[in-house]
Amino acid sequence: MARYSESVCRLCRREGMKLFLKGDRCFKDKCAIERRNYPPGQHGRRRSKLLGYGIQLREKQKVKRIYGLLESQFRLAFARAERRKGITGANLLEELERRLDNVVYSLGFAASRAQARQLVRHGHVAVNGRKVSIPSFRVSKGQVVAIKEKSRINEQIKASVETARARGVPSWLDLTPETFAGTVLELPKREDIKLPIQEQLIVELYSK
Repeated sequence: MARYSESVCRLCRREGMKLFLKGDRCFKDKCAIERRNYPPGQHGRRRSKLLGYGIQLREKQKVKRIYGLLESQFRLAFARAERRKGITGANLLEELERRLDNVVYSLGFAASRAQARQLVRHGHVAVNGRKVSIPSFRVSKGQVVAIKEKSRINEQIKASVETARARGVPSWLDLTPETFAGTVLELPKREDIKLPIQEQLIVELYSK
């Protein structure tokens, strides 16, 4: 499957904000946004004013990059959200938050969503005691997401769990660091998602 393989710091600079794609580096002075807070490329310093479609497109690209999805994956998530009852924008964010790779990251088992996706694909994660290697798997209320016992000696995972409490765990999840496990207390609501996202712009973009 195609995947962005260049510097992810360029993506943060393009969106003009930290997307936290690089793990611990995003919290240090070496962060690209701290050093060069302008879009990458030859004409990066020439900021042009965005209007209408441009604003909607940038918001969609920002959310897609935060969660590390391809365009086709993002469209599928939007289609599922649109079919459900309720507010489409809030449904979309719930769909994205419930992805297993995002839950692994939110629980602090990985320093970034990209690292969480790799842990899932390599079989280090179990849901209700059964291995799940599909990053797009959507968790449900009451399920327990845990690092498999043999994988708990992984130094990267141990280091991530140590810093999980400082980074904070969403209120809809409950982390038990001693057992490398987290429980889905309830499905995420819009107010639980603290990311600076204007989901209505995405709905307007796909509604054209």
